[in-house]
Amino acid sequence: MTVLTVATCQFPVSADIGRNLRWMTAQLAEAARGGARVAHFPEGALSGYAGADFRSFAGYDWHALDRATDGLRERARELGIWVAAGSAHRFSGTSAPHNSLYVISDGGEVAARYDKRFLGRTDLDHYSPGRHFSTWVIDGVRCGALICYDYRFPELYRHYVTLDVRLMLHSFHAGNTSPARVAAIGAAIGPEYAPLNPAATLTYPGVTMPAVMTASAACNNMWISCPNSSAPESLWPAFFVRSDGITTGRLARNVPGVLLSTVDTDQDLYDSTGPWRRRAIAGTLHSGELADDDR
Repeated sequence: MTVLTVATCQFPVSADIGRNLRWMTAQLAEAARGGARVAHFPEGALSGYAGADFRSFAGYDWHALDRATDGLRERARELGIWVAAGSAHRFSGTSAPHNSLYVISDGGEVAARYDKRFLGRTDLDHYSPGRHFSTWVIDGVRCGALICYDYRFPELYRHYVTLDVRLMLHSFHAGNTSPARVAAIGAAIGPEYAPLNPAATLTYPGVTMPAVMTASAACNNMWISCPNSSAPESLWPAFFVRSDGITTGRLARNVPGVLLSTVDTDQDLYDSTGPWRRRAIAGTLHSGELADDDR
C-alpha cells in the first residue's frame, strides 16, 4: 500500500521575506507533528508575489531570499519532511526571474524546481515563463507541480499523466486583493447569475478554479493539493481534491491554517476514463473499435 500524508498550508504571504519564513517554519512543525511527509505552500510563499505583495523586483533583497531558502532547507532536514515552497528564481543576466516552486527533500536538498509556464499579462511585467515539467517521488508516490494560472491549460495536466504523476502540488496566490477589486470582478458575473455560481467571494477565480481542480483530478486520476495565500482578501481557501474529484478538506478563507490529507494510491476510487485516458492523450479520440460501415 502506498499512503502519503500531505499538509496543504496557507498563511498571509507578504513582501516581508523574514515574516514569510517564520510562518512557513511554524507550519512545517505543525505539519510534521501531524504526520505529514510533505508540506505544500502557496505561490510566492517565501519570496512574496511581485505585482501583488510588492510593486516590482527593483531593489529586491535577493541575498535575504537566499538566506531564507537555506533556513527553510535546514528546517526541512531537522524535521525530516519534504517541502514544496513557492518562491522566485533569479538569473545572472538581464532576464526577469522565474515564478517557481522549489521542492526540498526531507534531507534538506533541493530535489526539483518547477517554473510557472503560463503567466498572466501582468505577470509578464515581472517574471519569465518556464519551459519544463518537473516530477519527483516521495515514498513511492510520483509528484508533479503547477502554479496558479497554469490551471487554465488542461494540456499541462494531460502531459503529467504521461509522466505517471499521481499527486499534483498546484500552488496558488489569489490573495491580498482589495475589497474594491473583489467587488468589481464579482460584479462581472452578473447579479442574475450569482445564485447559480456560488463561491467564497463571488469572483471569477472563486468559481472557475475549484471547478477546474475537481475536473482535473477526476479526468486525470490525480490527487491535487491547492494552497493559497490567506492574506485578505483571499479569493478562496486552500483545499484538497481526491483523485475521483471529491474535495476532502478545505480551510477557512482569510485564516492561516494547515490542512492534512491522505493520498492512498491503492484506494478503490471511481475512475471512469481510466481505460481510455492514455489512448485519448495519444490521439485516439474514441473508445472501443470503430464500425466498418461508411459513415
